[in-house]
Amino acid sequence: MAEGRGNRHGPRNLQGVLHMAVEAGSASEDPAPREPMTQERMEFLRGALAEVCKGQMDEVEQMKRCLEVLCRDECKERGSEEEEEEEDEREEALEMLSELCENLDHARDLMKLGGLDLCMSRCLCHSEAGIRWRAAQLIASCAQNMPEVQFYLLNQGALLLLLQLTDHDANNTVRVKALYSVSCLVREQEAGLRDFLSHDGFSVLMRGMQSDSEKLRTKSAFLLLNLLTSHPEHKDTVLSMGMVQQLVSVLRSPHSSVHEHVLGALCCLVEDAPRGVSDCRDPSLGLEELLNQRVQDLRGREESLEELEFCERLRVVCFQGQPQDDNGMDR
Repeated sequence: MAEGRGNRHGPRNLQGVLHMAVEAGSASEDPAPREPMTQERMEFLRGALAEVCKGQMDEVEQMKRCLEVLCRDECKERGSEEEEEEEDEREEALEMLSELCENLDHARDLMKLGGLDLCMSRCLCHSEAGIRWRAAQLIASCAQNMPEVQFYLLNQGALLLLLQLTDHDANNTVRVKALYSVSCLVREQEAGLRDFLSHDGFSVLMRGMQSDSEKLRTKSAFLLLNLLTSHPEHKDTVLSMGMVQQLVSVLRSPHSSVHEHVLGALCCLVEDAPRGVSDCRDPSLGLEELLNQRVQDLRGREESLEELEFCERLRVVCFQGQPQDDNGMDR
């Protein structure tokens, strides 16, 4: 154990990086007496590493320039062409920031530069839908897999604003992107889930599944399934909202990819949950007949194996052993 302690910390400067690179290269070759590095090779490596560092600095400067574009005051007195150009510049700036912030270090940099505050205060509530959905996309890029940024956004009230956009925005693309940001703030994030519950987030997902937007329905059902799978302790809350009845009504809509997630969510709601089973057995829902028909429709379709499995599981848990009349369908 003691032998490895000296190398536990990484290099602290450019010279250290250079030395580590040389050692790594030497370790991959056959053992041989190490020759002193030539001045030419030393200069080449130093220049290459300097370019990497310069590139990172250039990206931070790019972020600052993007923020300058977003900070500009809008002048309504200008001609329509100028207004369109300004809007295009803002959209391009948000897209550039989203791309740069896929690098988690840059997501932290943007937070420290005040970019997230600017995004929430000026862009998420912008009159143009193209600005709003790109702002939501930027927040998602920064928040995913980055607890430090997630906590910052939650403390700034971002989740409530995003849930409101998901629920009420007139533009479906904005709603879908806002829900994606919500997902990045609540999945695998206990503080985000508590905030989500305090703002009645499950009701937002319920309404999302009733939307006329296929993408919003699918993403709402997927997030519901994910949260129920990860946090089964919240099943009673969801059941008390009448979620089973709502999910079954979604299943009666024309068949689409959302049905797989809806069936998965129903499976979560009946597992070790007598109330969920009782709700599914409500004769007025006609769920047993619906499942029987769906099993017949899906058999032999390789692309629907998981959906078929959910149907079979629901039939076993909810209806196997139930009294049948003479017209009951075979199991």
